[in-house]
Amino acid sequence: MFWPVPMYLPLLVSTALALVAPWVGRRVPPRLGAWAMVCAAFVAAGTWVTELAILAFTAVGQVPLVAAQGAWSVRVLAAEDPVSRKVAAVCAAVVLLVVVSLTVASWRRGRALVDAWRECRHIAAGGDLAVVDDPTPAAYAVLGMPGRVVVSSGMLKLLDGPERRALLAHERAHLRHRHHLFSLVLHLTAVVNPLLRPVEQIGAYAVERWADEEAGAVVGDRRVVAKAIARAALASSRIRETALAATGGPVPQRVKALLAPPMRSPHGVIAVFAVLMAACCASLAVTAHDTERLFEAAMHARTAASQLSTR
Repeated sequence: MFWPVPMYLPLLVSTALALVAPWVGRRVPPRLGAWAMVCAAFVAAGTWVTELAILAFTAVGQVPLVAAQGAWSVRVLAAEDPVSRKVAAVCAAVVLLVVVSLTVASWRRGRALVDAWRECRHIAAGGDLAVVDDPTPAAYAVLGMPGRVVVSSGMLKLLDGPERRALLAHERAHLRHRHHLFSLVLHLTAVVNPLLRPVEQIGAYAVERWADEEAGAVVGDRRVVAKAIARAALASSRIRETALAATGGPVPQRVKALLAPPMRSPHGVIAVFAVLMAACCASLAVTAHDTERLFEAAMHARTAASQLSTR
């Protein structure tokens, strides 16, 4: 007999991971927090949608045409299936909606990244730095081959020498560590599972804080970075969706963090997070194994029935 509780366990564990991850992200250093949020989002979203697909397939497998291709008994599968037809139908509809939403979001974000890269490609640059003659203060990093740090003349005039160095170090940290890919993964996983939107927000904040700390290491003074970010944020204009900028995220919180001592890694919090991640993967593996046993039993029943009919 295949019991329903283990079948739904991955959904429960992935939901718990989605709820706990933001709490973890606020309590660990920014670099670790960014990686933790990306991993949590990927595992939670992957577990959630895979489990929905498994639950949906228990009903799809009972369609005579599908059962004929898989060579299993519809009668045995229906008798042993712990998932009701209505639940399986809802799961199938959600999976279809996720596929459509993910495709649309991927296309939009990918097109925006390509458009931004094309625009920056035509800007004269010295190495990875492109200066735009514009009095409006603006500075951001655009992913590409190579990536570019775009800064307006207005922003350069606004900041003094050390502050300019801090701002450029921040933007270059985004390019060096491929933070655009972090943002992309966080955004797409939140599209897959809306419960992950807080994870996306905390992850975006951790990415900005990571770049802040990198800039602080470059200039040797985290207070200079805090001052540069605050001044730039007060004067800068709105940037495009796909760009990463020093003025992104909740600037007051970032400035406060830079003025405080660097955060240390709490081992207890990391341990709880690791256990939840492992539980997600393990519960999905158990469910997949139980589903495989369910279909194997149906296949053996059909094989036995075929052998009896040929005697």
